[in-house]
Amino acid sequence: MKLKRRTRLLFNILFAFAVVATTTAICFWIVAMRVGDYILSISNVEGGAENRLMTFASVDLADDSLKHDVKELVEGDFRVAQSIRRRSYMSKGRFHLDIGPRSKVTGGPMDIASTEFNTLWLKVSGHIDNWWAHHRFEPDIMSNMVNVLDSRQKYKTCAVVGNSGILLENNLGETIDSHEFVIRLNNARIHGFEIFVGSKTSLSFMNSNILNRCSRGGGCFCHPYGVNVPIMMYISQAVHFLDYVVCNSSHKLPLTVTDPRLDVLCSRIVKYYSLKMFLKETEKSIEAWGSAHGGVEFHYSSGMQAIMVALGVCDKVSIFGFGKSGSARHHYHTNQKAELGLHHYEAEYDFYEDLVNKPEAIPFVSNEFKFPTVEIHR
Repeated sequence: MKLKRRTRLLFNILFAFAVVATTTAICFWIVAMRVGDYILSISNVEGGAENRLMTFASVDLADDSLKHDVKELVEGDFRVAQSIRRRSYMSKGRFHLDIGPRSKVTGGPMDIASTEFNTLWLKVSGHIDNWWAHHRFEPDIMSNMVNVLDSRQKYKTCAVVGNSGILLENNLGETIDSHEFVIRLNNARIHGFEIFVGSKTSLSFMNSNILNRCSRGGGCFCHPYGVNVPIMMYISQAVHFLDYVVCNSSHKLPLTVTDPRLDVLCSRIVKYYSLKMFLKETEKSIEAWGSAHGGVEFHYSSGMQAIMVALGVCDKVSIFGFGKSGSARHHYHTNQKAELGLHHYEAEYDFYEDLVNKPEAIPFVSNEFKFPTVEIHR
């Protein structure tokens, strides 16, 4: 009897030990699983956040509005310019343009109800239709930039000259002019500033708002760097193809419009860097970005796209006049006090820094494209 009690006691002790050991093992297993799950969750959050950032950057909030404008313009409702948020062509009279094309018959504003204007508009709407048909994302577009400028081979050195007032802090004119190819922006004045900004211009790069202003006075004189300097512009408003068609014939060298696939790429890259900076600085949700940066009005700057063009056609790109200084005005050649709200220059500066230090981090560009050497002069 005593033996049975001892046996039972020993059994209970062994059983209790087994339960404790098993419970401990299970606890360790659970902890290990939770640690593993935590590490995995962190990894997934990081990967998910980057993917979400890329997804958000891929959506252009202005696309629906642009699609609507293009549809109405192609269908011939050119008076749509009165109803959209942008500057109107039809601010005087119901059937007359106050700017833009002049009638060869009367010498005055062209009657938009005339056969003369209808013939012109067929050409305009054809350009708009073709432009919109190619308005899509294509990561390989950077590899085709050489063909756009008809240079056939890349330039050895290129300078992209921005318009920041910081240019007045250093005498970089000779350095700029020493480059094989020099790109200037938005018809910035160089007379009187040569010691700071140089005098050589190989390409005049502008947004279509600049050409629109040039067309107001008639004659479309929009080449302050000389009639032999080619002009490239990106279309900021589809209706500006009217200026493009009218002014193209008045230029000794044809106007060139940027490939809309490059426009889309630039838009995605700038929005990506803007989103990234917004999340880092505000700790707000990614959905709050739009209201903080103009929503449908948000856009890359002319300088950013000019740099993208240079990246595709040059072996070495030097950047001048991009950046800020507390003592420098916004533009070296104007009295403008502040930047436009539709741009996010600080985000673009982060992009430029990546071009210099880690181009492999730049999103949306095909891995087949090899970034050239980039240098920033301040």
